[in-house]
Amino acid sequence: MDIKEKMLPAPMDGGFRMEGYWVWCGSVAKGEDGKYHMFASRWPKWLPMHPGWLLKSEIVRAVADKVEGPYTYCETVLGARGAQYWDGRMAHNPSIMKVGDKWVLYYIGSTHPFDEPVEGEVISPGDPRVIVARANKRIGMAVADHITGPWKRMDAPIMTVRPDHQDNYFVSNPAPLLDGNNELLMLYKYRSYEQTGDGRVTYSKMRLNAARAEQYDGIYVRKTEQIFEEDIELEDPFIWKEAGVYQMIAKDMKGNICGEWMGGTYATSQDGIHWDMRRNYLAYSRNVLWEDGKVRLMGNLDRPFIYFEDGKPRCLFFATSDGKEDGFMDATRTWNMAIPLKQ
Repeated sequence: MDIKEKMLPAPMDGGFRMEGYWVWCGSVAKGEDGKYHMFASRWPKWLPMHPGWLLKSEIVRAVADKVEGPYTYCETVLGARGAQYWDGRMAHNPSIMKVGDKWVLYYIGSTHPFDEPVEGEVISPGDPRVIVARANKRIGMAVADHITGPWKRMDAPIMTVRPDHQDNYFVSNPAPLLDGNNELLMLYKYRSYEQTGDGRVTYSKMRLNAARAEQYDGIYVRKTEQIFEEDIELEDPFIWKEAGVYQMIAKDMKGNICGEWMGGTYATSQDGIHWDMRRNYLAYSRNVLWEDGKVRLMGNLDRPFIYFEDGKPRCLFFATSDGKEDGFMDATRTWNMAIPLKQ
């Protein structure tokens, strides 16, 4: 699917935003009520956009009558629940899907043993809480009978780090796909601990890997160590299946694959494990056409999510910002934007 050719102008009032909060990570499904439900991340704006999310992100549900929105906040679905839980301090990266008669919400969580931040504190990437929370990122899920909940959270993650493998620092960015009636394919991002020449401990670039489970609440078995060559650094994959072929869009961290820094890459696979990257191809650009006729360079186009209805792609969502040089560090607003797709 050529995403660029399907993208219509972005509605000015579409998507989801909230006063007083950074908003990120939109994932949408149509509920039993016929309305569109977006699961998103938010954290208070008295924290910096980055790395504030590592300490106070929570997952909320917002609702709209139209798939492109605007979405209105309804409730907090997964909030803080105590440092003793693997996801006790924060929840982030939601991905919602219907599996049989259950709603399954995939996400990442983390914890740390320190005091909660308070308004007025200076929070930096070197803050001990940030360092520990980053290293403790794991992938989990919550399950409900209805899209409005109540949600049952698990007391253990479904995917954690493996000391004797490359994904030994953290795991994040779950990208699940219901592959058939029950089996789940999941791509995810990870980093590795590495040692410098002078003996210091650091971490690797971002890599993607693949796992499968026979059912959503089964064991997620990792099938390889990484799915792309070393010169490819991606995050935020989204996957789907079309005409028997697995397809992926993801964010190009360096721009050396798609030709645009933090632009969109595109890859395909016959089995969901071994992927072929289409090099020198821009799947989507940070230069976005809006319905007022203007093209704007967005600070971010992260966490891409394609909403399908009746098997057809209807709308493309991104976490975006008004940042210029680096959307994580110089943004003053973030929101989940919607781009309708040609039918």
